[in-house]
Amino acid sequence: MEEKIESLFNDIDKMDADKFVEYLDEDVSFRFGNAPAVTGKKAVRDAVDGFFKSIKGISHKKLRMWLHPDSVLYQGIVTYTRHDGSELTVPYLNLFLLNGEKIKDYMIYIDISHLYNN
Repeated sequence: MEEKIESLFNDIDKMDADKFVEYLDEDVSFRFGNAPAVTGKKAVRDAVDGFFKSIKGISHKKLRMWLHPDSVLYQGIVTYTRHDGSELTVPYLNLFLLNGEKIKDYMIYIDISHLYNN
């Protein structure tokens, strides 16, 4: 599972919404920060694609990963590049609840309140 999660973050950093949803269960629930949860692969794909379009780039750095039989915790630092070239770097923690090798609950604990108002 560790390789799959690393691959997921590589695809996120490529800002590829179609590749992103390949890791998800059909009935996935996705929550990004304090935004309302989005349910279902298509809705998550559209939400993530919209977010990717709102920024110029993204880069994750892993600090730690904890693997459990039905869940993964992933701690890191992410740098967002705005369309004007400025950057915001913030810590995050992701919690993935799994259904086999697919993510059924994807929760991102992060504060991006300064992303759009630098």
